[in-house]
Amino acid sequence: MNDSGQTAPMVSFVDPPAAAVRAAVAAALAEDLTPLGDLTAALLDPKRTTVAWCVARQPGVLAGRACAVEAFAQVDSDVSSEWFASDGDRVEPGDRVARIEGRLAPVLTAERTALNFLGHLSGIATETARYVAASAVGGPATVWDTRKTTPGLRSLEKAAVRAGGGRNHRGNLSDWILLKDNHITGLGITEAVSRARSMWPARTVHVECDRIDQMLEAIGAGAGAVLLDNMTPALVVEAVAEAGRVDPGRHCLLEVSGGITLSTIAQYSATGVDLISIGRITNSAPVLDLGLDIEA
Repeated sequence: MNDSGQTAPMVSFVDPPAAAVRAAVAAALAEDLTPLGDLTAALLDPKRTTVAWCVARQPGVLAGRACAVEAFAQVDSDVSSEWFASDGDRVEPGDRVARIEGRLAPVLTAERTALNFLGHLSGIATETARYVAASAVGGPATVWDTRKTTPGLRSLEKAAVRAGGGRNHRGNLSDWILLKDNHITGLGITEAVSRARSMWPARTVHVECDRIDQMLEAIGAGAGAVLLDNMTPALVVEAVAEAGRVDPGRHCLLEVSGGITLSTIAQYSATGVDLISIGRITNSAPVLDLGLDIEA
């Protein structure tokens, strides 16, 4: 219950953090309106009202709804919106995903900011859904993201990945330890894992390996996860077999990453790995085209 005695709305798994939404939208509007505000909208009758429809122009998966709502609300709290699709829902060309009603001037002021968030985040959700579907053809490996995100928008983009059916890798450098090749230079895998487990005993220790002997050393040192980097599917099959031999029951998670595409992900999923990380679902996803059509 909230302070008014009303039941608070449920937060879904795909929802981004509310504070991150508010901050990102505020920054975007400040970028658009500093220093003099919307000069064009100032020409309009401030009392004129409108109804507008947010319409999908392409097929895809919706994400970013909270940001769109927030954009209109921050410009004018009296603008209302009714949504006919939630984050994670598939949309088709011509689908009306939302009805926006309020004064015309603030609706037009917030329009581009709302659509920028919707298009960008829906593009990520759509691209993620493509990779998830392609991976499922080969096997049950989980598709997850990376830290290759737009500065300042990571939590929103990771929510969009969830909306597309993917899962999230670490959110930031404080989540767990990922020992990449540059970290273990001059230190060695065994020593690096030992130090990590000593300093942060409750954290996952993840080791990047580009050879099977490195993977075996990481597993032997007690790593909780191994990233098999830039390996061919055939080499990954061999690595999975070797991991099963030295780690019966596979307590150490196996991840693959590096150069994996829509046309090859099924082959990697079929190798028996647990996880497949794809940087392009956040850093290279094309925008999904959505528009705002004014009715009256």
